[in-house]
Amino acid sequence: MDMKLELVPVPVSDVDRAKVFYVEKVGFHADHDVQPGNGMRVVQLTPPGSACSIVIGTGMGDISAMHPGTVKGLHLVVADIHKAREALAGRGVEVSGVDDMGGIKYAHFSDPDGNTWSLQEISAHQ
Repeated sequence: MDMKLELVPVPVSDVDRAKVFYVEKVGFHADHDVQPGNGMRVVQLTPPGSACSIVIGTGMGDISAMHPGTVKGLHLVVADIHKAREALAGRGVEVSGVDDMGGIKYAHFSDPDGNTWSLQEISAHQ
């Protein structure tokens, strides 16, 4: 039986601010932004080239009950960490320098609420 991780909730305090950050600064694609009623808003965003998306929003039960900024260490795997880092920094994202951990390279950034992300590049020789 296949089990595919395709949607990860990310708690935010301001959906519009977070959407702007993820789309305009990080480069995610805005797949859906719907408001089916009763105060519910569902915004699904996907990193370029990814089969897994994130969801932010309001009125989504347990997902909305999560505290903003509590998701830590989500990984975005990239082929060239230096290019990815430069692209993010060029769009105004505060991103750390690159750390080489013996063939696995990382750079880190946070969204406006403090949810943290890692760019990760793994050498083809691993």
